[in-house]
Amino acid sequence: MNSKQIRNSLLLVITAFIWGVAFVAQSTGGDRLGAFTFNGLRCLIGAIFLVPAIIFFDTLGVSKKPVTRQDKKNLYTGGFCCGVLLFIATTLQQLGITSGTEAGKAGFLSSCYILLVPVFGFFFKRKCGLNAWVSVGIAVAGLYFLCVQDSFALKAGDILLLMSAVGYALQIMAVDRFSPLCDGVRLSCLQFLTAGLIGMIPMLVVDVFYTMGGFRNWLALFMNAGAWIALLYAGVLSCGIAYTLQIIAQNGLNPTIASLIMSLESVFSVLAGSILLNEILSGRELFGCFLIFIAIVFAQIPFAGMRKGVTQDGRDD
Repeated sequence: MNSKQIRNSLLLVITAFIWGVAFVAQSTGGDRLGAFTFNGLRCLIGAIFLVPAIIFFDTLGVSKKPVTRQDKKNLYTGGFCCGVLLFIATTLQQLGITSGTEAGKAGFLSSCYILLVPVFGFFFKRKCGLNAWVSVGIAVAGLYFLCVQDSFALKAGDILLLMSAVGYALQIMAVDRFSPLCDGVRLSCLQFLTAGLIGMIPMLVVDVFYTMGGFRNWLALFMNAGAWIALLYAGVLSCGIAYTLQIIAQNGLNPTIASLIMSLESVFSVLAGSILLNEILSGRELFGCFLIFIAIVFAQIPFAGMRKGVTQDGRDD
């Protein structure tokens, strides 16, 4: 791995850490505000948070401003595509979490995108080596040991979480497609703006007028400090910072390798519970963490039998 790939891998580790802790915010925020309200507002908060960041980076002269018509087309198309896919994935995940699926099981099912990314990669001409496929299998086994404690049986909420994994896999592929062509912060901002604006439709129809029975009742939900803490964490840190780091870090990394690193969010969610909530890690959970770590390391080592002329990041020499 070159220095850029090492840096981007570390950025994805930070991303996974923020997302791992965010599972608590998603659970509490969704319960208090409603799945559509929480999801739509956190995306809009993420977009608003990034506006001053864009201005700041433009002032420093380190941003990649769209100049030509093609640059603008890439940015707007990428922001729309990534935003639609992000809305689908996060909404399905939020609905699955608020439906009562256990947090650990939710983390496992959502992280199944690591199985789908290399499959979708074939359609986008982003092949990966045999070691990456083996690593995916090891990581899935690790996620199972880490997250699933009881007997495994799929319920309605679990199906939603599996569908969200498909959405996340497609979002990762879209980011892989557009991140080299656009300014990462601008692309992230448009992604959240798109997801947030689309999220306003089910928020008004379902949460405001149907579930709560009116705007006044819905507005009363925000008179809770815990709801705001969860919303701001998910909006500023999970959306504004973590997803922006994902877009920046995926530039130059094979999406399969990136998805493996981002699957660390399940490890961090369990570790956060252990540290913040004094939960004791079982031997089964520690073994799962170990397998995921081994999978990520193993994915960086190319097999001698890999097709000649293909580098670790999947591009021809």
